[in-house]
Parts: sequence; structure tokens; C-alpha cells
Amino acid sequence: MRILFVCLGNICRSPTVEAVFQHRLRQAGLDSVVVIDSAGTGNWHVGKAPDSRATVAAGLRGYDLSPLRARQVSPEDFDRFDLILAMDAQNLADLRSIRPAASAARLDLFLRHVGMMPEDVPDPYYGQDDGFDRVLDLVERGSEVLLDDIRRLL
Repeated sequence: MRILFVCLGNICRSPTVEAVFQHRLRQAGLDSVVVIDSAGTGNWHVGKAPDSRATVAAGLRGYDLSPLRARQVSPEDFDRFDLILAMDAQNLADLRSIRPAASAARLDLFLRHVGMMPEDVPDPYYGQDDGFDRVLDLVERGSEVLLDDIRRLL
């Protein structure tokens, strides 16, 4: 199974989900069975490290974002990944607009896919530092549900 997590710039939300979910996969012994990655719909942060506030917040909970670098979603991603999970409705709309017609990848909102409300993971970039903690709270809960779903499929 291959999963891509997508936000706007790939420096806050989607790398956070990638790091948290990779951690959960390693703990469950499924990191060789499930391949994950993250990307952004925009290109202005390509090659950059995650936002320092996201890195600090994640680090305080034991997640390492430091090896991650931003990249933009490519048309090939729609063939490489089985499931592409957007962080918010605008990201999902952007993905749908660039999705190749022949793509079999399933697209959904990350939180909706795992049955959580609100459906959007809020973008903490322009807010206060506590927004990064809120993102982590949502991502940790959502990751547990997604991991349980994957276990049932395997």
C-alpha cells in the first residue's frame, strides 16, 4: 500500500503527518509494507525543510521532521500512490484539478477518510505556535485510526 499526504506547501501539515504516521508504522512493524510520502500542491517551498515551528512541536512529542524536504505533487504521484489524502478541502480541489484522467488513485481528505471531524486539518502557518500542537493532536488521532484500517486490510 502506498499513501501520499498533501497540504499546500509541504512544510507544516503533510510532513507532520508523514513523520507521525511513519513512526506509527515502525512501531507496528508495517513500515516495509506501507510506503508513505508527503507533498504540497504549491511549489514555492520545494527543497526546503519543514517549518521550524512544526519541527519543534513534533520534536517535543518524539517525531523527527528534520530529514524531510518539501516537494510538489507531480502527475506521476497519481500512478505511484494508491491513496492520496489532502489536509483540507482546497488541497483536495487542487488535487482533483491536476489528477490525470486515467489515475486509479483514491483521493480524500485525511480526517474525513478516518471518520474524524472537523474534516480539515487547519493550516497553522499564519497562526500562533499552539496551532502546530492542534495539528499534532488531530494527526496523532487520525494516524491511529488509519493504522487500524490498514491492519484490517492486511
